[in-house]
Amino acid sequence: MSADLDVEAQEILRRLIAFNTVNPPGNERPAQEYLADVLARAGFECELLGAEPARPNLVARLRAERGDGPTLCYLGHVDTVLADPSEWTHDPWSGDFADGFLWGRGALDMKSQVAGEVAAAASLARSGWRPESGELLVVAVVDEETGGELGAQWITETHPEKVRCDMLLNEGGGAVFEYGGARRYGVCCAEKGVFRFTVSTDGVAGHASMPAMGVNALLKMAPVLERLQARQPSYHVAEEPRAFLRGIGEDPDDPAGSIARLGANDPLLATMFAPMLGVTFTPTMIRASEKINVIPSAAELKIDCRVPPGLGEQEVREGIAEVLGDPDSGDWRIEFTERVPGNSSPMRSPMMDAISDWIADQDPGAEVVPVILPGFTDSRHFRLAFPECVAYGFFPHRHQSLRETAPLIHGADERIDVRDLLFASEMFRDLAVRLLG
Repeated sequence: MSADLDVEAQEILRRLIAFNTVNPPGNERPAQEYLADVLARAGFECELLGAEPARPNLVARLRAERGDGPTLCYLGHVDTVLADPSEWTHDPWSGDFADGFLWGRGALDMKSQVAGEVAAAASLARSGWRPESGELLVVAVVDEETGGELGAQWITETHPEKVRCDMLLNEGGGAVFEYGGARRYGVCCAEKGVFRFTVSTDGVAGHASMPAMGVNALLKMAPVLERLQARQPSYHVAEEPRAFLRGIGEDPDDPAGSIARLGANDPLLATMFAPMLGVTFTPTMIRASEKINVIPSAAELKIDCRVPPGLGEQEVREGIAEVLGDPDSGDWRIEFTERVPGNSSPMRSPMMDAISDWIADQDPGAEVVPVILPGFTDSRHFRLAFPECVAYGFFPHRHQSLRETAPLIHGADERIDVRDLLFASEMFRDLAVRLLG
């Protein structure tokens, strides 16, 4: 079956990449109709549901002989970010196979996972397999790259009965990394929230030809930027990153030392994992005068602030005071513009056991560890709609490591090792049998 699964997963991924679903505008319908046809011919009940005709979400269902039992959902999105063909070795919508890789926009984020999920589910259904109880859902949504308003958010709010599930597998983890002589696969159990804020300074307007005539609010931002460049807030290690540090053999009670040791061993891994350990501040936008010849009387600096689940505004304000200084000094003021708490699922569950057992069988000596995603995925909409749902991000890569995949996501020359496409597809097939019977 592996050879057939390999061929089908590659064919589905090539076809998906060839559909240009850059969002905006998305235009995901042709891709969704193609996936619905694959699954319907295999025996799934398929529906296309959307707020806009050109952008439907696919819900495919494989029922058991008896209806009671858990529902396992394989989730993915088919929209992508943009791509500039002039920056690529292979056309981003070619789906070319070269050097052992399939190339194209979405090859990692996340048409490959959708292809693996669909190929695995279709092969199971064609073989005559049905869950002993419960259901297998395959849900492919639109609009993830711009927040999910027409995709996961819309379908969980508008048709929750169609996508209600007990277990959910989505993007966000799975690429192997090595540390301390051991191989580990991260399972994304949580995602950081956003507590974005604006730093404002005041001055006095004047003519730019006489620099000392006014008080330049933009120059007052200089010390703010210097402080933001110098440091991040102190670590505030939540439950998931503590488990991660223990899992890689480091001390959760010494997060700074752990990251320093990790950085000495592999700076890129330290860069990727350090944000899990607390609140982060990243200045991204600044605005001052509307005219080049006017000294600005006001300046605004926007900060992208990410916060682990379990932490909130109090910890952000503590970080602001620590990094920027006394908020009552009068040199600057802050205003929160977004407050979205982080989200998480329990680290221990039958699905985690099944994933751990599968990795142990397929890659002896390797282990899984929980991770927090610094960004967010559609899992947050499902966790919000279905609080009892256990949602993980996991798409295992054994050959193309985390160090290799991370720089390619949203970048030029995005590609996936075809051995990993089969590796993940086999897991999706086996996991459904392990969890649903």
